[in-house]
Amino acid sequence: MQLGPSELILNEEGRIYHLNLLPEEISDTIILVGDPQRVSRVSQHFDSLEITQHKREFITHTGWLKNKRISVLSTGIGTDNIDIVLNELDALVNIDLKKRTLKRDKKELTIVRIGTSGAIQPDIPVDSFLISEYAMGFDNLLYYYQSENIRFPAIEKAFFEHSQWGAHNSQPYVVKCDKDLRLHFLEEDVINGFTGSNVGFYGPQGRHLRLPAKDPLLHEKLISFSFDQRKLTNLEMETSAIYGLAAMMGHKALSLNAIIANRGTKEFSTNPAKTVDRLIEWTLQKLMTL
Repeated sequence: MQLGPSELILNEEGRIYHLNLLPEEISDTIILVGDPQRVSRVSQHFDSLEITQHKREFITHTGWLKNKRISVLSTGIGTDNIDIVLNELDALVNIDLKKRTLKRDKKELTIVRIGTSGAIQPDIPVDSFLISEYAMGFDNLLYYYQSENIRFPAIEKAFFEHSQWGAHNSQPYVVKCDKDLRLHFLEEDVINGFTGSNVGFYGPQGRHLRLPAKDPLLHEKLISFSFDQRKLTNLEMETSAIYGLAAMMGHKALSLNAIIANRGTKEFSTNPAKTVDRLIEWTLQKLMTL
């Protein structure tokens, strides 16, 4: 099957449309960050920088750290951007862009998110690191794909019943990280978490400035949910889409969170940049031994 120009969109140089990249410009090991300014905060640790590309909010740096080639790419905020990023990264390695045909032998990418997040359980310290073992998506992205075999319907059903989830809302879905990556990164002082990925920062996460809440108890429902003694630990806006799309495409994915706020205790980090920089350095050290 040949993909048409309106489906696989390339620019005049043959680069993938949104990311503005050629296949040879990315590594098999990719760090995703939401904030475009965070790309250089990662790549400044590289021994050498090979590629720099920029289009819209998507900035990519590819370089070398010791003997490992690494790409770091900014996604912007939200699962809708993750749909673009994951599909185009996969296309770069698993589609012949010149012939517009799928490659027979598929390549596996290792994708690690370095992001910030707010804890919702009061016992999670600000400035700690959290690994998202599971993620619950409150968007509807995965329902556009055949995702049934990578989701956890028992947890989805339990949350739907616990929260009395409104019929007008997208039904939450649950996905999981790559188990080998989780075991490699998990350490004694790193929290093993269950992350909620929301479709917005304010109302969808139970924050309200001037607009009244449709469900005033939403935040309490998120905090109190438990399945098999596992509670939702933190909220952010990308992890569920990364896990779901990566699993369907045959890539390994892990989300690492710098906890810079705690919604339960109303705390916010006094130096969030320092916490993020510590997470960047630790992540790079762990990737060196992967």
